[in-house]
Order: sequence, then structure tokens, then C-alpha cells
Amino acid sequence: MKFVLILGAKSDIAKAVAKVFASNGYNLYLCARDVNELSDFKKDLEIRTCVRVELKEIDINNIEKHEEFYMGLEPKPEGIITTTGYLPDQKEAENSHMETIKTIYANYLGIVCFLNIVANDLEKRGKGFIVGISSVAGDRGRRSNYIYGSAKAGFTAYLSGLRNRLWHKGIRVITVKPGFVHTKMTKDMKLPPLLTATPEEVAKDVFKAVQKGKDVIYSRWFWKYIMLLIRLIPEPIFKRLNL
Repeated sequence: MKFVLILGAKSDIAKAVAKVFASNGYNLYLCARDVNELSDFKKDLEIRTCVRVELKEIDINNIEKHEEFYMGLEPKPEGIITTTGYLPDQKEAENSHMETIKTIYANYLGIVCFLNIVANDLEKRGKGFIVGISSVAGDRGRRSNYIYGSAKAGFTAYLSGLRNRLWHKGIRVITVKPGFVHTKMTKDMKLPPLLTATPEEVAKDVFKAVQKGKDVIYSRWFWKYIMLLIRLIPEPIFKRLNL
């Protein structure tokens, strides 16, 4: 029985991903803090898809517990999809060490420490996949969200290195870079409709990427070209822009 572990399972994207994978026959470990909040979601998934869904409590910031948590999973998952993240108010983060630390833990440090354990296990088994939800914000630092973006940039670089390491072992590492997405995290933001995806769109892109063995995808797809243009702006011009 194939299990997929979804980290940060209470997020809107995670729930959409869970629905897509469950509907395609994957059993699920849904992992998050206060995981009992997912009880109704778990029951609904099991009824609708007839797969096995297990809820697992984990605090991604409690790094010392990561290995004990993962070693306690039986059977071990075939793959892991990380959807954990935290989008701070940029101004607040600029003036608060704690907010900056929270952002780095949620978007980089905690996930990386957990994925190191998963990667070592998959490498020994010689099969599996890792999907990391990063962000277009990591493609270039912009004044509007550079603390969040720098953490995502680090995560993107980590996934690239992990992919380089594990490809030779037959393990796929997929980097997903959403642009704007309608979620609880962005509910107070005025997002441009044409540029904004739904969690369901991102989830379908993730599933397709796993099935096709992609390396890096953008969701929606055209963000690849938007961010290419932004990266090509010369620094003397870029530093003057309000982005």
C-alpha cells in the first residue's frame, strides 16, 4: 500500500493535494500541529476515496523530534510533499527578530532538517519522491517580501542540491513554485485575478509533476516567464523599482 506524507496538512494547498492523491489511490499521512482539526477532513476523504488516512501530530520547528517521528511511521511513505510555510508582514519582520526567525524556521530550517531524514531513508531504499512547495518569491529578492523570499530562495537551492544528490539513486525531487494563490495565508491581500491560482490548480500541477518526473514547475505555468523577466532586469535598474 503506497503512502504519501503531506507535511503542513492543514493548509489549503495541502488539503487540495490530499484530495488529488487520495482520488488516485494513495494512502495518506496527514501531518501538522493540532492535527485533530483535520478529523472531519480525514473522515470525508476516507469515505469518498476508500483510501487509508492517518493523522500524525508534528511541530516542524521541534527539530529534535523529527527523527523519532519519522522512524515511527510504518509503513514508510513512498513520497513526501511539504506545504508548510509562513508569510509574514514584511515591515513587521524587518523590526522583529522573532518574526524573522519564525519565517526562516517555517519556510526553510524546519523543513530542511526534516527532509534530510526523509532523503537518507529514501536513498537507502532506492525509490520515492520529494516535493517541496517553494515560491516565486525566492527567484529574486524584492522589497515587498525579501525576508520571506530569502527563506524560499534557500529552500529552492536546497531542493536543487537534493535533486542533484538523489537523481542517481532513482529518487525524484520536485520544486514547485507557485505565484499568487487564493489561500488563508493571502486572504487579506488584493491579488490580481488573472495571475492567481486556486489551491486545486496547484494540487493538480503537483500530481502531474510527480507522474511525469518533472524537476521544477511553476504554478500557474506563466510565472516561469514572469520571473525570468524579473531576473533579467539589470541591478542598477532593479534597485530603483517598487516591487
